[in-house]
Amino acid sequence: MTVSTHKPQQPSTNDLLTRVLYGDNFRQEHGFWRRLLTTEPFRRSGGGTPDERLALSYHRLRILNDALDSGARLAADPRALAALHEWLGPVDPALTTVAGIHYNLFLGSLLDHDPGTLRDLSDFLELRSIGTFLCTEVAHGNDAAAVETTATYDRERDGFVLHTPNSGAQKFMPNTSPAGGPKTGVVAARLLADGTDHGVFLFLAPLTDAVSALPGVRVRRLPARMGSPVDHCLTSFDRYFVPREALLAGEQGRIGADGRFTSELANRRRRFLLSIGRVTPGKLSMSACAVGSARVTLALAIRYAGHRLVSGSRGSRRVPVYAHRTHHGPLAEAMATVFAMSLLHRRALDRWESAPAADRDEAERLVAVAKGWITWQARGVIVECRERCGAQGLLENNGMTELFTGIEGAITAEGDNLAVHAKAAAEMLFSVTVRDEEETEGPGDLDDPRFLGRLLAAVEDIWFDRARERISAAPPGDPLGRWNAASGPALRGVEAYGYRQASEAYEQAAAALPAGAARERLTELHRLFALRWIARNSGDLLAAGRLTAEQVSSLPDAVERLIATVALHAPDLVKSFALPERLMSDWPIAGPGYADAYDDPDGSWHQRRRPGGAVGRKAGATGLRTADFRRPACGSKRRRPLREKVAALGTRGVLLAYWGTTSMLSRWFEKPQVSVDESVRPRA
Repeated sequence: MTVSTHKPQQPSTNDLLTRVLYGDNFRQEHGFWRRLLTTEPFRRSGGGTPDERLALSYHRLRILNDALDSGARLAADPRALAALHEWLGPVDPALTTVAGIHYNLFLGSLLDHDPGTLRDLSDFLELRSIGTFLCTEVAHGNDAAAVETTATYDRERDGFVLHTPNSGAQKFMPNTSPAGGPKTGVVAARLLADGTDHGVFLFLAPLTDAVSALPGVRVRRLPARMGSPVDHCLTSFDRYFVPREALLAGEQGRIGADGRFTSELANRRRRFLLSIGRVTPGKLSMSACAVGSARVTLALAIRYAGHRLVSGSRGSRRVPVYAHRTHHGPLAEAMATVFAMSLLHRRALDRWESAPAADRDEAERLVAVAKGWITWQARGVIVECRERCGAQGLLENNGMTELFTGIEGAITAEGDNLAVHAKAAAEMLFSVTVRDEEETEGPGDLDDPRFLGRLLAAVEDIWFDRARERISAAPPGDPLGRWNAASGPALRGVEAYGYRQASEAYEQAAAALPAGAARERLTELHRLFALRWIARNSGDLLAAGRLTAEQVSSLPDAVERLIATVALHAPDLVKSFALPERLMSDWPIAGPGYADAYDDPDGSWHQRRRPGGAVGRKAGATGLRTADFRRPACGSKRRRPLREKVAALGTRGVLLAYWGTTSMLSRWFEKPQVSVDESVRPRA
C-alpha cells in the first residue's frame, strides 16, 4: 500500500493578506463581482457625453441583473450589497449609485416591510421598472424626519393622495428621470389620516413610463453635479393617488381595512427610523465603495511610481520616482490607512450582522462612525495618490479624478458625515466607558500592540473628558449653546473612536495569522498606523502621563523606520488587493508602457520606419478623441468600441460566453435561490 506524503499547499503571504482585507469567504463573497467587472461590458468605456455614459450605466445595470439568480436575494444580503459597491464603485460610480438605490434602498425597503403582504415584485426583479428612493427634500436633508410631502388617506377611494405643498418639499436628487427606462419610487411622506399626522412613512408609487413622468408627477433634471453622471432630479406630486397597499406597513403602523390607523410604536421618530432602516446597509455600502476606490487609487499610484523614471543625483542613472522618500513615504502611510479602512469596514459589518437586540444601537453607531471615518480617510488617500501621479493623475483616462469626485458623493450620501458624527458624538458624550485596570497604567513599550491600544483609548477619553468639562462649564438654560461648547472636542473624540476601532481590528487580524511574513507585514502596517495617530496626540498623552518625554522624542524616528519598511514591501502588498490585471490594464498609468497611450501614429518619429519615408499628417490634425488615449488591452492593436461588442454578442451572449449556463451567484454565494414572487426577510 502506498501512502501519500504530500502536504496541502500552504497559503502564500499575499493569500493570507487578501483574507485579512476581504474576509475568510473571499471567493464566496467577492468572486462573482471580481469576475464580473473584468468582462467586456464592464470595461472602462473611455469618453462619451454625460448622457451616453448615463445610458451605458443603466445598460450595465440590466446586464448585471440578468447575471443574478435573484435581485431579491441580493437585496436581502448586506454582505453581497457591500461587495457590489466595493468592486464596481471604482469602475463605474454611476452604475454603483443606481444599483445601490435599486437593490438596497428600493427593493430592500419593499422586502423589509410587512413580509406577510403579497406584493408582486416581478417588474422590479426583471427591471421592467427601475426602483428609486425619494426621501430628502430641498429644505430637508439630514432632518429627513421633518419632510413636508404629505400622503393623505382618502377613505372613499381607499388610498393615499401624495402632494407637495411647497417648493422646499420637492424631493431632492432622486434618479427619477425616464433615463434607463420606467421608474418606480419608494416615497417618504407624512401620513395624514382623519386629520392626524402619524409621522413619516414610505409609499410605493410609479413615477414615469419610458418617455415621461406620469400624470400627477413632475420631474425636472437638476444641474449637472461633479463626478459620474446620474439623472438626479427634483420630483414633486400634485394630488397623486396611490392605493392603500402602497403603504409600506409594519410594526411602525398600518391602515386597516376599516380605514383606521394603528401602530405598535407611540413615538413618531421611532416609526420614521424603522421605516428608513435601509439607510444602515447603505452606510455599509458607502464604506465599501470608499475602501474599493482607495485601494484602486493606491495600486495605480504605486505601480506608476515604480516605472516613472526621473533623474537621480548628478552623474547617476535615472531611477524610479518611488525611490525617493518624498514619494514613497506618503504612499506607505496610505497603505497603512487603506488596510485600516478595510479592517474597520469588516468589523462594522460583522458586528451589525451579529449584534443581539440589546447591542443593536451600539452596532449601528459603529456603522455610522465607520462610514464617516472611512470615507474621509479615502478622500485623503485618493488626493495624496493623485498628487503623487502629477499631471497624469488629472487626466480622466487614468481614472483618479472620477474616483475623487465619487468619494465626495459617498461622504454626503446616506447622511452627511459631519451630521452623522455629530449625532454619534452627542450619544457618546453622556455614556460612561469603563476601562480595564490595565488600561490606566502609565507608559509602556511602543513595540507592544496592547500598549498602543491603551494609548488610542486614552486619546478618545481625553477628548470626551474635555467635551464634558466644556458642557458643564457652559451657562445652563441654553441647550444649543451647551452643545456648541462641547461639539468640537466631542467630534475629536468620535474621530479617536474610529482610530481605536481600526487599531483593535488590526490587532485581532494580526493575532489570527500564523507566525511568518504575513503577520510581520500586518504588524508593521498596524504600528505605522497607530504611531502616526499617537504622534499627532503626543502632547496630550505626555501631559496625561501616558507617554514619557523620551518616548515622545523617539516617535519621529520610529515612524520613519516603519515608513522605510512598509515602502519596501508596498509593491507586494498591492498584490494582496487581488485586483485583476485585466482591470488594471484599463488605466494607462498602471503599466510600464503608459506613454504608449499618447503615441501619435503620424508623428515624425514614425516616419523613418515607413516604406518610402512617407510623411504623415501634421501634428494636431489627427482628430484624436479622449477615447483614443487608451492602452490597448490584451495585446490587441485596437479595441473595438464597447457598443459594437455588446451589439455583436448581445447581453445574454456576453454572459453565456464568459460563464456558460451556470448561475454565478449560485456558485459563489452558495445560498438557496429566491423566485421572483417570494419575499425575503433579511437577517439584520
